[in-house]
Amino acid sequence: MIELAVLACAAMLLFAVGKLVLAALKVVLWIVLLPLRLLVGILLLPLLLLKALFGGVLVLLAAPVLVIAMLAGFIALAAALVVPLVPVLLVVFVVWLVLRSRSASTATQLSPR
Repeated sequence: MIELAVLACAAMLLFAVGKLVLAALKVVLWIVLLPLRLLVGILLLPLLLLKALFGGVLVLLAAPVLVIAMLAGFIALAAALVVPLVPVLLVVFVVWLVLRSRSASTATQLSPR
């Protein structure tokens, strides 16, 4: 059982050393390639600005279509929620009409004129 614990500790140590080596390699590559990254960033800045400009124009063109689609979706959602309630509302309306007509008839009979 002790051998298994020693092997687990050795594996963890090997894993930690590997992570440290990879982290050091990442730092070295980041420092070495930094001038190249800066140069490419400066050269590609006009293309990035063009991308932002075209993206803004496309958003302005797509916004009305998206608004219309959202309104259509809202209307469909409202219809989907209201349509199942129509029979219940119809029954409630009929009951209300029946009760209203009875109360109106008794009110006219009881009121002295």
